[in-house]
Amino acid sequence: MRTLLALLITISLSGCSVSHYLKKEIKNSAVLSQEHTGVALSSLGDKKTLASYQDSKYFVPASNTKLFSFYAGLSALGDSIPGLEYLEWGELLILRGTGDPSLLHPDLPRSKVLDFLKSRKEPMFFTPYNFENKRFGPGWAWDDFNDYYQPEVTPLPVYGNIVQFNGLGSNEFNVSPKFWKKSLLLDTASSGVTREELQNVFHHSKLGVPQGLTQEVPVRMTNQLALDLLSDTLKKEIKLINIPLDIDVQTVYSIPSDSLYTKMMHASDNMLAEQLMLLYASANKLPLNTEKAISHMIEHHLSDLPDKPVWKDGSGLSRYNLFTPRTMVALLQKIYVKVPRERLFKILPAGGQNGTLKNVFKGETPFIFAKTGSLSNIYNLSGFLITKKGKTLVFSFMNNNFVKPTSEVRKEVERILTDIHNKY
Repeated sequence: MRTLLALLITISLSGCSVSHYLKKEIKNSAVLSQEHTGVALSSLGDKKTLASYQDSKYFVPASNTKLFSFYAGLSALGDSIPGLEYLEWGELLILRGTGDPSLLHPDLPRSKVLDFLKSRKEPMFFTPYNFENKRFGPGWAWDDFNDYYQPEVTPLPVYGNIVQFNGLGSNEFNVSPKFWKKSLLLDTASSGVTREELQNVFHHSKLGVPQGLTQEVPVRMTNQLALDLLSDTLKKEIKLINIPLDIDVQTVYSIPSDSLYTKMMHASDNMLAEQLMLLYASANKLPLNTEKAISHMIEHHLSDLPDKPVWKDGSGLSRYNLFTPRTMVALLQKIYVKVPRERLFKILPAGGQNGTLKNVFKGETPFIFAKTGSLSNIYNLSGFLITKKGKTLVFSFMNNNFVKPTSEVRKEVERILTDIHNKY
């Protein structure tokens, strides 16, 4: 009897059993019945698939794209972010952006670039000559220009390319940076704060922003505006000049790389992800151009993926992006090789603990470390799952084209992955 019981337990813990369970649950799920679902599951360090369901099909990844941007950062950057490049040209200082988003960013550590600029006495000029990008990525929604998650892409972001409005109560609110106070317009037809599409005029209701809440609104950025903002903060002028810097430049490093990665992953911050691809381009001596950065990344670091990614932006805002679940898993395996486990599991959101997974996968200790990806009618989750037996699995669970509430799909994904955690 004991031998038979041991045999049954061994069978139940086999990869075939996981595969059978996964396919059964997906096919019998009322929640997943009218959508496109793809899942890939493998053991850490093992290219053999333990379980799969339509894992070779392409899905819109949404913010799972940030895992690709994260790997780009790991492939090109060291422990610190290159914040600014400069050339001492006679009595002048010529500055060039790297795409670093940290300068005066409200949610990142203080950038050393700020101290560098404050310390320099020479006349300073900034050249955007190496910037070839458009302000929005391909396939981005044009009418989301006012929403916090879609700041514009620039060579030298300042203050995160946003304005913060903080509610104080009594129909009052703070504006940060204060530079924008002069651009406010009381408008009884407005709700909250809205920006005009093509200029930085911010309409606000009498209430503005409710007490205790913060609204972030992207700025319509130009190179001159970035310098105006920076000059206003530094109390010294930086002028615009559009010239190439074809000779060797020096670099000022800004913040620890992990602080950028962690913020990007925990908050699913689109702006940081987009700028990270420009940082990759800069580090590889390319123009600041997302398309060229992606092509270089695929050619030099991702040629061994199971399916060639259709990769269009850094953040996943574009619905043109298409990845397969088995490619997501292969990417995660590559990430794990580059980043020590303890460090990686601090960067990724932890189930029940922080980031976009704070309110799901709750337990005594986290067993899911993963990146979410959500757009309308899309919910994906890709990352690492630790079973009760202590085994680490790599997974990608992708859901597209559903019409049910996202909360229902999220709960179903949580149920299935929690069962795998408990049973295997």
